[in-house]
Amino acid sequence: MTQFSGKSVLVVGGSRGIGKAIVKLFAEGGAQVRFTYAGSREAAESLAKETGASAVHADAADRDALIAAVKAAGPLDVFVYNAGLLVVGDPLTIDADAVDRMLDVNVRGAYHASVEAARLMHDGGRIVAIGSVNGDRIPFEGLTAYGMTKSALQGMARGLARDFGARGITVNVVQPGPTDTDMNPAEGPMASMMHSVMALKRHGTAEDVASLVGYLAGPHASGITGALHTIDGGFGA
Repeated sequence: MTQFSGKSVLVVGGSRGIGKAIVKLFAEGGAQVRFTYAGSREAAESLAKETGASAVHADAADRDALIAAVKAAGPLDVFVYNAGLLVVGDPLTIDADAVDRMLDVNVRGAYHASVEAARLMHDGGRIVAIGSVNGDRIPFEGLTAYGMTKSALQGMARGLARDFGARGITVNVVQPGPTDTDMNPAEGPMASMMHSVMALKRHGTAEDVASLVGYLAGPHASGITGALHTIDGGFGA
């Protein structure tokens, strides 16, 4: 698979889980890949060694550091924003600082990094943000703040699709449902509850999500923009 040969790709939040699978997909496709990480240095260095990608330390909550990392990547063909935090709790008692940091990473980081990527992006480029099925549906208590951040990505993608459409740059959101990662393990305490409302009674895989990102970044998706692409095993059906 060499459909991304010669392409320049930046993945924000690429050291673990879905981000790791995305980095591997583009690297295996022949792209020149850079990815950022915040706290998982060992995992990032291991992935860089395995794939030949470049690992860059940058906290997605730090706007200046994040913009600097995007600028350093130079002109891009594909930009993927995968950084995200999950803060769950009763809105009346949840830690306000934790919610604010989640907003910084999930929303502000996504917006500022996507805009900076587009500033230097080749015409016909691709921007993909990793959202969540919770942007459409809140099935359980305690997800208000998280769902709010993922709904914000929907509005961002629709707007940026309009703003960058004249340059042929597409902007899309991929919305995973329960996916087997450190954040939401397939054998975790909530798994049976989630599976009970899914059409497919299992977690998805990070590779499933990466494959959808790869399609949206590839040559056959040039007419798809401002859209939400749910991959949730029927969680929201």
